Amino acid sequence: MAIGKVGMYGGKFLVIHQGHVSAMIRASTMVEELHVILTHDEEYEREFYFNGTLMEPIPFHQRLRWWNELTKDLPHVKVHAVAEKQTDEFYDWEKGSIAIKEAIGKGIDTVFSSEHAYGEHFEKLYPDAQHIVLDAERQTYPISATQIREEGAMKHWAIIPHVVQPYFVRTVVVVGTESAGKSTLVKNLANLYNTSYVEEYGRKFYENIGAEITIEADFPKIAFEHKYHEEEQAKRANKLLFIDTEANVTQYFSWAYLGYEQPVLDQVAALQNYDLWLFLEPDVAWIDDGTRLFGEQEIRERNNDYLKGILDRQNILYHSIKGNYNERLEQAIELVDRVMEEKLYGNKTT
Repeated sequence: MAIGKVGMYGGKFLVIHQGHVSAMIRASTMVEELHVILTHDEEYEREFYFNGTLMEPIPFHQRLRWWNELTKDLPHVKVHAVAEKQTDEFYDWEKGSIAIKEAIGKGIDTVFSSEHAYGEHFEKLYPDAQHIVLDAERQTYPISATQIREEGAMKHWAIIPHVVQPYFVRTVVVVGTESAGKSTLVKNLANLYNTSYVEEYGRKFYENIGAEITIEADFPKIAFEHKYHEEEQAKRANKLLFIDTEANVTQYFSWAYLGYEQPVLDQVAALQNYDLWLFLEPDVAWIDDGTRLFGEQEIRERNNDYLKGILDRQNILYHSIKGNYNERLEQAIELVDRVMEEKLYGNKTT
């Protein structure tokens, strides 16, 4: 039997972790309906919560989406985003409570939190509601959002919900012209770091249609499908996702095979946001696999320069990888480890 009818569980949730999820689920079993309230003041959060931490600010709509994903199978749990001035002044709490009551639209008889200290405020703001404190000592999940922000998501990966983890996955894209060793390096790195990877979709595209004849419409299809697979593999990734080629390389292939670039591919490329770019130089032997055309070293070098020109035009910071296969692997590992240690971010922005 429920102990209340309408419950409220609120917070900033920077970052959502399993302690929050545990509290929400327990609260949902105690009331007939539970309202999760995401309060936000992004300017204040940027200045006082993320300043000096290892994380970029997390937009409130992203946090709202996570909560909707986490509660989608709980029909009696509703999620709301409420703008609330984030200060220690009680009058701002009062303003926030008015907005929360309006968002819920019903009388609140149960308020949940993990802080005994909130009790005094809640007595004034929600006088008709009982305050239930859930795991105040954080015994179930000994973690705080502050600790995650300060120490980074990688260190606390196991305590971050699966629906949240893809946001923090470090993405490493490997680019280069044909027969530069991209596929081999991507698969080797994925196995070394025990995670998932995304294959170059262009090859699979032509295998599916049973022809190597290229037309203009192929390349946008390849780029869009590749992005889909990136999204899917990020859900399976263990902290890192390795990616073989991307939209700029697809743009290069459009030029190489058709003789011209396509604006739509630039538009796709502009949406990309990788943590680390590894550019493989064409200094390993060219292998004729039956589909490749540009085996002469002079042509390989020309194509290589053209691809670099595309990346430079996009202001992409990439790291040149050269040498034999072992040397390439060791160079890549060093760079990836720096990303994992959160000392190198490439050109990724939030």
